Amino acid sequence: MRTLTVTTASLAALIFAVPALAQQVPPDVQAKMDAMQAQIDAQQSQLNELKAQVAARYNAPNNAIPAAAKPSPAVAAAPAPTTTVAFKNGTPSIASSDGAFTIAFHGIIQADAATYSQDKDLPAAVTARDLNSGTNFRRARLGMNGKLFKDFDYTLVFDFGGAGAEDVGRIHEAWIQYSGYKNAKLRVGEFAPLAGLADAGSANASPFLERAASAEIARNVAGGDTRMGVAVWNAYDRWLYSVAITGNTVSSLNTAASGFNVVNNDEQLGVAARIAGTPYKSKNALIHVGLNYSAVINPADTGAASATRYPVQLRDRPELRVDGTRLVDTGAINADSAKATGIELGWQYKTVYLSSEAFQFDIKRLAPATGVTNPKFSGWYVEGGWVLSGETRKYNTQTAAFDGITPAHNFDPKGGHWGAFELVGRYSTIDLDYHDLSTVVADRVRGGQQDIATVGLNWQLNPAVRFVFQGQSVKIDRLNSAGAQIGQDYTAFAVRSQFNY
Repeated sequence: MRTLTVTTASLAALIFAVPALAQQVPPDVQAKMDAMQAQIDAQQSQLNELKAQVAARYNAPNNAIPAAAKPSPAVAAAPAPTTTVAFKNGTPSIASSDGAFTIAFHGIIQADAATYSQDKDLPAAVTARDLNSGTNFRRARLGMNGKLFKDFDYTLVFDFGGAGAEDVGRIHEAWIQYSGYKNAKLRVGEFAPLAGLADAGSANASPFLERAASAEIARNVAGGDTRMGVAVWNAYDRWLYSVAITGNTVSSLNTAASGFNVVNNDEQLGVAARIAGTPYKSKNALIHVGLNYSAVINPADTGAASATRYPVQLRDRPELRVDGTRLVDTGAINADSAKATGIELGWQYKTVYLSSEAFQFDIKRLAPATGVTNPKFSGWYVEGGWVLSGETRKYNTQTAAFDGITPAHNFDPKGGHWGAFELVGRYSTIDLDYHDLSTVVADRVRGGQQDIATVGLNWQLNPAVRFVFQGQSVKIDRLNSAGAQIGQDYTAFAVRSQFNY
């Protein structure tokens, strides 16, 4: 642009400086010079107009070059994807930079010690099942969970603990889940479907060493640990629903490695469903309600040689697993189907919580003889806790159940901090008797009635370490096949030392 201006000025000076020469120029040359002058004037006009437009557009002086016209610096290349490693409350995890792939490593060790105080001079049928004081690893689980391709979740857990005695290593959970839908998650594999309020609570954060007997029996009708199944479920801010089609529990070697715990010709087919949530929820309080249902549609077939080919059996240990003896037990009932229906209630206000469930159990016999009816059983519990140190037991909307306590200050005696303390109590009952005094032997079920009162103190030192101190008063009322009393009353004291990450 500047070159054209100089050229134009030079030509104009030359023309005006030699007017005399113009008179001597031939006419045809003069015409060409006039045409050239006209062209130069037109170009100068165009340049002036262009400069005015540029200045107006970029709000810059007429002789300034707009920033947009300057060459832009080279754009730096995007950094290559990276991974992040984190430790949250002792849990190591690895994640891709976009969050599409994650893996976290988990473990829980629960070492229980208990002493049973039984009456002396008990009947021979009772002393023969002397409850053994001692220790065991209730749970010794190692596993991992995470995310694949953003929309898939997975979990794999092995367990080396047991009830009464440790067990050989076995798969405790192994499942994959598609979470890409807004209103439904699809899960398949080995897992415990959500079958109730106590069932949905984490074993890592349970206020007691074990669930109440009625809740434990109900969860094992069609759910419970190591259960194979496929489930559709989802959790919202206030409500949760879950429906699972289930099969048998996974077979595993027993403690002595001499045989498998579960061997069936045809596996059980069942369903476990639950809807639960918080119709009222505020900053300091909530109310929980729920309904759960479990059913055995087709009992497992144990073979034609079995005394009871299609057995359904309700039983449980007395809410403590250091000794593995089951004191209430219906025995195997040849069944066409079975079901358990439960209602849930919960309440929390700041540092105090209460929860309760009640269950009805119904078994439909397979081809019963004349005069033999279908048995019904029932059980319930109520429990509560008060966090003495001022924290609140968490409510987990993803499971619609109460979780654990996170101390406001972790255990640090030098700093004057001792963690969190919670006082808990529970009363539970389960009645597995049906027509127990009937003269029709095939009709009666003498499973027994169990009532347990429990008090305990939980000490959460930090999110990874805690101790549970628990005392029980147990009452068993049960008749044997001859009509003799084989129940008993006793007390027990137990301590759990727990480390989880």
